[in-house]
Amino acid sequence: MFGHFRFGHIPALIAGSTMAFGGLWPMFDPRGAMLDFGFPARVDTPAAAPVFVVGNARTTCLGFLMLLFYSRQQFTVVDTCLAVVGAYAGAVDSYVVWKEGNPRMALFRLVSSGFLSTWGYLGWTAAAGR
Repeated sequence: MFGHFRFGHIPALIAGSTMAFGGLWPMFDPRGAMLDFGFPARVDTPAAAPVFVVGNARTTCLGFLMLLFYSRQQFTVVDTCLAVVGAYAGAVDSYVVWKEGNPRMALFRLVSSGFLSTWGYLGWTAAAGR
């Protein structure tokens, strides 16, 4: 999987692995995962945990798909995933965390997802693979 590794692939690999493996955490510790995501402690309700787990299952799928496309050297697909997920999910995550009262985490999410989205939009993973 890593025989074609270039340093320009690091952002895509970090994003893909974070989504793939980080998305599993809510199944084992929903409260801890919600707190780490940026939600305040008051969000810890029995009704919120299953919704968070189900939502993160989709995130895990996207992460594994990015890693699969990377392993197949389909770097333009990886860049497309970065651009779309980074822009849309990053903006929504940031907005929700901001509205729930954690502006520092919201800003971190916005900046980091904006960086990843821009990286993918500009096609820098694919460019590094050439």
